[in-house]
Amino acid sequence: MYEKNFPNKRFKHTISFLKKHITTTETILDLGVENPFSKIMIKHGYTVKNTNGEDLDEDISNIKNSKANVVTAFEIFEHLLSPYTVLKEIKANKLVASIPLKLWFAPAYKSKTDKRDRHYHEFEDWQFDWLLEKTGWKIIDSQKWTNPTKKIGIRPILRWFTPRYYIVYAERVNK
Repeated sequence: MYEKNFPNKRFKHTISFLKKHITTTETILDLGVENPFSKIMIKHGYTVKNTNGEDLDEDISNIKNSKANVVTAFEIFEHLLSPYTVLKEIKANKLVASIPLKLWFAPAYKSKTDKRDRHYHEFEDWQFDWLLEKTGWKIIDSQKWTNPTKKIGIRPILRWFTPRYYIVYAERVNK
């Protein structure tokens, strides 16, 4: 069912994981502006509304006011200074979130051209799990996957077997 030029391995894993846990009858608030993956979710039959590009560390009104059944957050929390606040304020009872994992052999990502495109947090899986637990979420399912590159060198070799992405499906246990 994937298009011939499916954007990449990460999107393929993410849509498969989403379909495993979320039906197309549920409405989704996707944290972040409309992006290639939100368009993929819509193509797969999901009803998706994105936040508007506001700084979620400063303005969580779209999250607080959302009536969506599910919140998705794909590679968003690592950019926030306070993901705790965002996770605590989500009204939906279901969450699907993915993060890039901290790699011991690579520094945190920082764009050279976009001041907003940098990672304040790069989590280990247990750290993200703990954050979710402290904000009232119970992890029901999770997966990790690698992100190999075709470059030559020690780091590219390590990327063949070191998980880079972590995705979770969680449900609200207390508000």
